[in-house]
Formats: sequence, C-alpha cells, structure tokens
Amino acid sequence: MALSNSYKLRCSIPGHEMDVRGVTAALVPAGAFVSVSRDRTGRVWTPNASPDKGFTEMHCMTGHTNFVSCVCIIAPSETYPRGLIATGGNDNNICVFSLDQPQPLFMLQGHKNTVCTLSSGKFGTLLSGSWDTTAKVWLNEKCMMTLQGHTAAVWAVAILPEQGLMLSGSADKSIKLWKAGRCEKTYTGHEDCVRGLAVLSDTEFFSCSNDTSVRRWMVAGECVQVYLGHTNYIYSIAIFPNSHDFISTGEDRTVRIWRKGECHQTIRLPAQSVWSCCILPNNDIAVGASDGLIRVFTEAEDRVASPQELLAFEDELSKTTIDPKTGDLGDIKIDDLPGREHLDEPGNRDGQTRLIKEADKVEAYQWSVSESRWMKIGDVVGGSSQHTTKKVTYEGKEYDFVFTIDVNEGGPSMKLPYNMSEDPWLTAHNFLQKNDLSSAFLDQVANFIIENSKGHVVGPATPSAVDPFTGSGRYVPGAADGRTGFGADPFTGSGRYIPGSGSTGGSTGATDPFTGGGAYSSAAFRQTATNIYFPKTDGVTFDQANATQIMAKLKELNGTASPEHKLSEEFVESLKRMLDSVVGGANNSTPPPSLQQINLLWKASHWPEDIVFPVLDILRLAVRHPQVNESLCGEAEGVQLCNHLLGLMAPQGRPANQMLALRTLCNCFGGPQGRALLLAQREAVLARAAELAVGGSKNTQVALATLLLNYAGCLHGRPDLEAKAQCLSVASSALESVQDKEAVFRLLVALGTTLASDQSARELARSLGVTSQIAKYSSVADPAKVGECCQLVLNELQ
Repeated sequence: MALSNSYKLRCSIPGHEMDVRGVTAALVPAGAFVSVSRDRTGRVWTPNASPDKGFTEMHCMTGHTNFVSCVCIIAPSETYPRGLIATGGNDNNICVFSLDQPQPLFMLQGHKNTVCTLSSGKFGTLLSGSWDTTAKVWLNEKCMMTLQGHTAAVWAVAILPEQGLMLSGSADKSIKLWKAGRCEKTYTGHEDCVRGLAVLSDTEFFSCSNDTSVRRWMVAGECVQVYLGHTNYIYSIAIFPNSHDFISTGEDRTVRIWRKGECHQTIRLPAQSVWSCCILPNNDIAVGASDGLIRVFTEAEDRVASPQELLAFEDELSKTTIDPKTGDLGDIKIDDLPGREHLDEPGNRDGQTRLIKEADKVEAYQWSVSESRWMKIGDVVGGSSQHTTKKVTYEGKEYDFVFTIDVNEGGPSMKLPYNMSEDPWLTAHNFLQKNDLSSAFLDQVANFIIENSKGHVVGPATPSAVDPFTGSGRYVPGAADGRTGFGADPFTGSGRYIPGSGSTGGSTGATDPFTGGGAYSSAAFRQTATNIYFPKTDGVTFDQANATQIMAKLKELNGTASPEHKLSEEFVESLKRMLDSVVGGANNSTPPPSLQQINLLWKASHWPEDIVFPVLDILRLAVRHPQVNESLCGEAEGVQLCNHLLGLMAPQGRPANQMLALRTLCNCFGGPQGRALLLAQREAVLARAAELAVGGSKNTQVALATLLLNYAGCLHGRPDLEAKAQCLSVASSALESVQDKEAVFRLLVALGTTLASDQSARELARSLGVTSQIAKYSSVADPAKVGECCQLVLNELQ
C-alpha cells in the first residue's frame, strides 16, 4: 500500500439530513466510525469490501428529542464486550447505545442545558460538558460529581491517562484541570472560547479555540507552542496515534493537517462549517460538515477516490460562494485585485489563498503543494467589487444575489439564490420548501431578501400582508396595523391583548406596559437618557377581555358538546358569575369568587381539548384575582394546575390551548402564591416552553416572550445562575423564530433584565452567542423601541 505525501478524497457519505456535529472512530466493527447530527440521529458506518472505497450505514440510533451535538465511545466491559456509544444533545440528555438496537439502553439526565461535549475513560467513566457551565462525571448510570467553576458554557472535556485527572475547556476562555472533583489548575492564554481538547500524553494536551489558534500545553501549566493557520473559529482537533501531529477543522471551511509543528496541508470543503473530525485506525480522516455530508480523506493511493469523483469534488468546490465578511479568506483585501496572470506564480505554502478578477467576477484560488497548482475554491460575493448588477453562478445558473441564510444558531448555512426580477415572497416560499423549513420563517426570509437586495425589485413589490399565492390578504394573528381581521383576539373577539392597557372591552389597546406611552412609540425613550426598559421586575399580565363574547362562545360550544360533557345551566351561570367577578378591576361591584365557583372552574378546565379554550380564557383572567391565585396556586393545588397547563402546552396540542395556557401562566405571576409556584416549577415550565419556541402564532410568541420576561423579573437580583442559564437558553431559541416585533421586544427586555447587574449572566450570554444573535434588531426603526432596547442589551454585553 503506497502512501502519497498528502491526503485526498476517499469518499463522500450522504445519509444525514442536517449538519454533522460529531464523528468518532468506533472500536468495532474494524474500521468503522460513528457520526451524530442535528437531524437527531447517530449513525454507525462500516467500510465496504475492497475495491469499493466507501462506507455503508450499519446502524441508525434515535432517542434524542432535539439536535445531537457530540459523541464518544465507551470502552468494552464484561457487561458490554463491544463497548457502548454515548451521545449528547440539545435536549440536555446523554443517550447510551449498544450496537444491537436503535433505541438507547439508558439515558443520563442531570444537565440543565445542551450537552455539547463527551469524553470517556477507564472503568466506564464518562465526562460531559454543557452550556449550563458545568461538567459532570458519570459512572454506572449515575452522576458521581459535578465540576463547577467555569463561568460560561463548557464546550470541551477530556480525561487524562492518569486516573482522576480531567480537563474542561470553556467559553470563559479558560481550561481547568480537575482532580477528584476539585479544580487543581486553570490554564489561560486563549483569547476566545475554547472549543476542543485532545490529550497527547499524561503530561501534554492540545486545545483549539475561536481565537483561530491551537495551543499545546504541559499539564504542569506551561503553554509550549501556539499553532496559527486557521482564519476563523476552530471547532475540533484530533491527534495521530503515537505522534505530535494532528488535524483541526473550523469555520474557515478547512481541514488542516499539521506535521512537525507546521501546517502541512489544507483541504477546503464546499461547506461553511467543518464541525468535527476523527482519525481512523488506518490514519484516514473523517470529517463532518454543515452540508450534512461526511467526507473521508486518505493518503493511501489505493483508497483514493476515482478520477471522476475527484474532479466532481473539485468542481463542487469551485462553484461555492464565499463572503469575505465571514473571515474565510483571512485578512485578504479585494480592492485592486490582479487578473488571471497572478496565478502564473506558484504559491509559497499549502493552503495559500489568492483572489483574482475574472471578467465581472472575483474568484478565489488555493495553492496545493501536493499538486503544484492553484485550485479554484469558489466565487467571492458581497465584497466591494461585487455589484448588484453582476451575476453570480450558483449550481450552474446565474443570479443577481446568492445570500447565506442562517436559520438556527450553530445550524447549517443555506444558500438562497435570487434574481431581482423574481417575487421575493415566492422565492422565500420556495427556499423554505426546498430546505424543509417552517413556513413561520416566510416573513423573515422575504424581508431579508428585500432589505439585502437594496430594494431593486423589478415590478411592483408585493405588500407584506398579501399572500403571494392567492393574492388575498394573509391572516397574521396579533398584527397591530388596524386592518380588518388583524389585531383581534381570535378567541374573544376583542382587541389584541396589550398588558397594562386597563381595558376590559374590545379596544385594540394602545398603552405600552414598558414605556407607558403608545404601544409602538419611543418618545419617552428619546426624551430621557435613562434606561426605561429594563430591568423590569413587576409581572406583565394579560388583562384584556370581552366577557360577553367569551360567554357566548362557551354557551355555543356547550350546546354542541356530547351528553357526558354538557354543562348544566347552573354550572354555566356559575362560570358567568366567576367571570363577572374577575373582570372590571377596581370598579367591579360583583362579589369575589367563592370557593365553589373556583372548584367548578377547575373542573370545567378539564373539558375536551377541542372545546375548552373559552374556559381557559376565564381561568386566565381568574388567576389574577388574589383569592383564586391563593386557592389554585397553593402548594398541592398549584402542582396540579401547573401539570394541567403543561399538558395543554404539549407540542402536539391545539395552538389555541397552548397560547391560553401560556397566558394563564403569565397571569399566575400576578400573585405571591403564583410566583412561588412558578419559581418552584421553573425547570418543567421552561422546558415545555422551549418546545414551543419554534413556530407558533404571533399571539403564542408574545405569550411565550412574556412568560420568559416574568421569569427574568423574578430572578433579577438572585444569584441563581442555573435558572438564568435556562431562561437565556429558551429566549435564545425563541429569538431564532419569532416574527412578531412585540414578541421580539419582550424577549429583549427579558434578556436585559437577566443581564442587568449580573456579570456571570453576561458572560454566559456571550458564550451562547447572544450578541451576534440580537445585533440584527439594533437597526429596527418600526417600532423604534425594538432597536432602542436591543442597543441597550448590546451595551450590557460589551
């Protein structure tokens, strides 16, 4: 078997439906490896028999309810002679699998946020790291200890050969050495998040970081070497056996092979993020990337892909589009670029990049030492030499623009080609369908196209509230623009719920509970230099109601209910008296609710799910009343209420019930018993709320944002970082999908309230990428309060 001086493509492996976040070599079968993906699965791949150079999926593992982030192999034992596979995910769980069944043998639960890194050691020991800022040590299906000391997400962990020594790397820029659960040493030097660790021996280890460097450390404490070459975040690192040589991958689209302390080879991929890498027993390299593919590279000539496959790979790479703003090209400037003659001169090092002008395009080339030639790695878009009138080639066609769309944090970047003659709404619709994304993103993507194409749309622009497929007005629940059918609550018929409006009738409500002025006015902000938005520690509730229409709907549904569910006239009349007693505020002369009425309301709230929503609306209003809040939110009763509402909020439940259950939880914050209940049940409530963070109507989005805001207010001033971490995580997820500006605003206020006067919470938010996530809202001018509040939050994060 002859070896070449460089790695070349062996095969590309499709199979995962989303980006591949982790890969690791398996113990058995021989030559196999395991991959995990945001598609919620893990897969075992075995090498095909010669002369086929590819791999076949042997086993698909399911069990996580959210994205799978990391994977490791647990060594064989007497009980499991072939070893086990452990995977960690965004559902906060660790699943442990055998090679014999697709479902997990058992699950390890205890982390409060995403499990993003795993490492295994002797005797079945498992070490995990999480966004909750902790690492945990597991043995025999139990958590033996929790390693606490980092102030931000723990992105990397590793177990050293010497028994009892463990490493953790964090977004707080530090690495810690642990022994018997105690922090023995802290290593500093990285200037950004530490993303990966690899153990070289019992005295040395490597680390990689978002600061684009790899460092080699002595366990004793000294950093003995810094390796520079990447131009963007480095996500993973793996060491060749019995060697100081290693490989690294990152956000600059590259795999880099390091030999004798130097970057020996750079392999660029046609994918934005190269998330993970591992070295197979035969020294082949497997990498997982954001395009959902696994690619295997080899230096063994008899395993190199066919010339046709190599040419196809190079052609795919040449057609990629590169935005110079991402840092993929390092600090190369694109002004005053030379022409093709610049490629007549050989490069100085492997992976060197040159940009040239070719006709109306800017092309990027990379020098390959092994082949002694410049290889095209893509077309540069979005730079100063790229004008809206110039065409960009994408998948064999020319477009005015090729945008990069990032829907989820850490998720795959998707390309959206667009010509100015096209309808932006239809283009957005087709993009969502092609990438199997929720239609809830339609407004966001279409508006992104319009904004970033600088308004050069041929023909009349489609109004934002007109359905591009039917031509009719598109129903937008909770919209506040005054059009017929917009702004009305679909369940009561009254105006959109505006907390603090003081109205109980059908007005649309114009009072903003944060500024005291018009709902979309920022005059108060502009007249004062003080922060009027956060921290907001008083609960925000949903007070508006149209009692007449609520009762009309209840009676209508009761009339069609089955005999076993039909309420008596006396029962209905009791609910009416209850509603009258909790609506009307200080001017209400109706007697307060009686215990009998409260019990009947609780019983009615268990009506069938398809007709219960008007009862839930009464419950939503009732829990604001001191007597009802005390009765339904007490210790024993409160747990029952909370569990009932969480059941109605199940992801497969009815949207109306989900939204009203969220509003009811928000209104529980109006009394001391309700606040105590929801703080005690915080983990379960926010875990269920997180499941509703993606998609949902605008009314649901506002209710979810308000729930998070109320939690943030209760937690303000408390040293409970674990609770704040959960709030930040759910708010971060919600910000990825909310469309309604009022919901965005309340999420920003929740973030500001969480961060205010809390350095640890600010560091945690930075480690979760909140700064880059919300920056897009700083320029929002309508409503102005969104942009203003966003800027204040960004100031907190500086």
